[in-house]
Amino acid sequence: MPKITSIKGRILYNSRGSQTIEIDVTSDNEHVGRVCAPSGASVGKHEAQSFPQNKPEKSLDILKKNIKKFLGLDPSNLKIIHETLREIDSSPNYSKIGGSLAFALTIASIESASKSLQIPMFKLLAKDSTFRYPFPLGNILGGGAHAGPGTPDIQEILVCATGSKTICDAIEVNLMIHKEVGKILAKKDPSFTNGRGDEGGWAPKLKNDEALEISAKACEQLGFTLGKEVSLGVDFASSTQWDEKKKKYVYNRAGFENTPEKQIEFASEIIKKYKLVYAEDAVHEEAFEDMAILTRKFPHVLITGDDLLVTNTKILKKAVKIRACSGAILKVNQAGSLYDALEFAKEANNNNVKLITSHRSGESIDSHISHIGLATKSKMLKVGILGGERIAKLNELIRLSEYDLIRGMAEI
Repeated sequence: MPKITSIKGRILYNSRGSQTIEIDVTSDNEHVGRVCAPSGASVGKHEAQSFPQNKPEKSLDILKKNIKKFLGLDPSNLKIIHETLREIDSSPNYSKIGGSLAFALTIASIESASKSLQIPMFKLLAKDSTFRYPFPLGNILGGGAHAGPGTPDIQEILVCATGSKTICDAIEVNLMIHKEVGKILAKKDPSFTNGRGDEGGWAPKLKNDEALEISAKACEQLGFTLGKEVSLGVDFASSTQWDEKKKKYVYNRAGFENTPEKQIEFASEIIKKYKLVYAEDAVHEEAFEDMAILTRKFPHVLITGDDLLVTNTKILKKAVKIRACSGAILKVNQAGSLYDALEFAKEANNNNVKLITSHRSGESIDSHISHIGLATKSKMLKVGILGGERIAKLNELIRLSEYDLIRGMAEI
């Protein structure tokens, strides 16, 4: 059994140039697990707090004072490490130590254990016999909180190669469609500067419907049939439009407002017209009943909660009772520790809520979520499309194809 012999932390920068923390966990004075914590732009109000007082150095100060509590622990025992974290911080949202510290410390521990035991991280987490690749879900065109003024209100238009049989083909198809969207945008507007949002999706000055039409057109120009070889998805990120005082969704860029009833119609029309396979946060983060209406209306679409669920097992149980969603985003740093996230995954799998393991808009070049997606039997892996911090996750999936344990693509 390996034992943690040292822990070290430092302040680094994420893909948006914001400060974050990186943690090294060393087992048996030899095996180093290293993890850099990501951060989100559209953040659910119930998710773990990244840092106390939004200061990464505060997390590191607390870690330094408590390092001895972790020395000698088995790095593969996530429950023990989680319980030790909770002895230091019992707050519901990790407000004392920061969810980013819980994230980085627990994943670095499991990576260190993986190296020590010479077992792939995904297998160490799942202890299963066979695995299937999650379909890469790539952001081809974006707006909202992930892009600048003038872009669509809709935060992400995504593509998924639902007809692909291999992980390499799925990745290649997503990249082809992204490139084709770029060509269409350049032809439509010769002054387009090739601007991209946080996750690599194109960020043009377009209305919502124009953005969706161009995305569909790119798929069709390449000979794909929407809903078969490829499918589109949309992250509405509707909490960013929700005005609590007005009780309406305010689409400032497009110049209209939706009542809750009209928002359901708005999302439904997009789902039907573009044959979406995936619709995320089509209503705001506390609209469980409205989400349930969409889930009943579209039984073959992943009606997915992100801000709605924030990788919180207690909130997921509430959603399950009324069948509020058929899909659930798994973001480890929303939950805090990897142990928290795996408990969430267990609850989702036990209740037939399909998992989509996801990156954050402010990312690092780490590729651990590729392993977490495999281990949790996620149907999709939402990792953006371009940029070293996005490609790192996709390339890791290709490396993992060298393991005979993985039997083709997941069933959505």
